[in-house]
Amino acid sequence: MMINLLKEVGRGKRGARDLSYEESLQAATAILELKATPAQIGAFFVAERIKMESVEEIEAFVNVCRKHAYRAPIQQGLDCAGPYDGRRKSFYATFATSFVLAAAGLPVTLHGSASLPPKWGITLHDLLKESGIDADLLSRDRIVQAAKETGVLYVPVEEWCPPLKSLRSIRVELGMRTVLNTAEKLIDYSYSPYLIFGVYHNTVFERMAKLANNLNYKKALIVQGTEGSEDLFIERPTRTYFVENGQSQLNVIDPDAYGLETAVPDKDWTPAEQVLESEAILQGRGHLAFANQVLLNAAVRLQLAEKVDSIEEGIYICKDLLDNGAAWDLYRKWQTVMRSQSAQPCSS
Repeated sequence: MMINLLKEVGRGKRGARDLSYEESLQAATAILELKATPAQIGAFFVAERIKMESVEEIEAFVNVCRKHAYRAPIQQGLDCAGPYDGRRKSFYATFATSFVLAAAGLPVTLHGSASLPPKWGITLHDLLKESGIDADLLSRDRIVQAAKETGVLYVPVEEWCPPLKSLRSIRVELGMRTVLNTAEKLIDYSYSPYLIFGVYHNTVFERMAKLANNLNYKKALIVQGTEGSEDLFIERPTRTYFVENGQSQLNVIDPDAYGLETAVPDKDWTPAEQVLESEAILQGRGHLAFANQVLLNAAVRLQLAEKVDSIEEGIYICKDLLDNGAAWDLYRKWQTVMRSQSAQPCSS
């Protein structure tokens, strides 16, 4: 069966065709359940990379990933879907932003893994480890407890979706982006009605918008953000696609319109520097550019999730949460709960 599917996607750039949704389900099942051989899996990933994945093909991989993942309505808020290959040269605004949002009453789901190709950058996993939290060793109950107490859920995806762990070695050997780089971000572990999703190229806006609609999110924002992440730029406008009720539209978000545009300093980021800057911002200090970036990202996400009527209102609320210490207190509480069992093995 897999050989026949490979023949269709592997005929070269001109001869290859997109698989139907049913065919894509067959391919995704064979790959994620390791019924295909490593050679077939690698060949499929490369062929799809050359052809470019269709919406139906990505959707099939998302749904098979969801089938094999632990998913539960732990908290229904905003899912932040950034690239798992991490950052090399930009601030991880979404980390500090998540605690501001939770302090504002919007539950947030974050997810990630150890770094992956093609970027091999700093990941959320690295930030947690720098904070004394090894998410791969935490029991699921502990992670859920931290979410219930604070509104911030962090999912170690290779523990909660085991097929992704099984396929890591093949992805590392290939060293390139595969269909999994998109599918893994859309598993939606907590059944979130709202999605913010990062893309690197604006050429995929329409495909990702259609995919968000097919996956039945109430509202989604597709962001061409820093290093392909969901983080809006603070030094210049950011192109985004707003998706709701089967409709999508381009929306350029300009920080200058809110008095926040700020030059970003060149910085050699390490996990330690990322955590130090995040904690400084949550304490109401930190570099102005990165503090403003957190404010803008938090405000846009509050508006997306219908917590405020405007970005201006969101900025006002979020600045107050940073100034009065509410966001910092919540972060410290989350850190304490997550740290309290970080040496325990992960339970299924």
